Amino acid sequence: MAIHLYKTSTPGTRNGAVDSQVKSNPRNNLIYGQHRCGKGRNARGIITARHRGGGHKRLYRKIDFRRNEKDIYGRILTIEYDPNRNAYICLIHYGDGEKRYILHPRGAIIGDTIVSGTEVPIKMGNALPLSAV
Repeated sequence: MAIHLYKTSTPGTRNGAVDSQVKSNPRNNLIYGQHRCGKGRNARGIITARHRGGGHKRLYRKIDFRRNEKDIYGRILTIEYDPNRNAYICLIHYGDGEKRYILHPRGAIIGDTIVSGTEVPIKMGNALPLSAV
């Protein structure tokens, strides 16, 4: 796990570092365009909150919060940044061929295996129901 350190050119780039595992190109069938009409406008499109707007265009990533692939092992393919939630997400490739995004478990690296179900070991990245804990 290599960490790339930036050369300081401005005060804002001082002590900056980037993890080289993180990729930025998302899966096409797991993203869609999100209609963002806010930017301080009301229903008629009139500015009601001043000094709001701009920003970079963002695509929404479909995150699997339910983790309902029971007892099927999955492997972490990529770790990506999600601009909509200020967090990292993982692309999981399950044994049955399905791919899904989940929130990145702290300490998980590319190649780790995860599973969700009732009889799975208590490990970082695995998902258990509260009745099984």
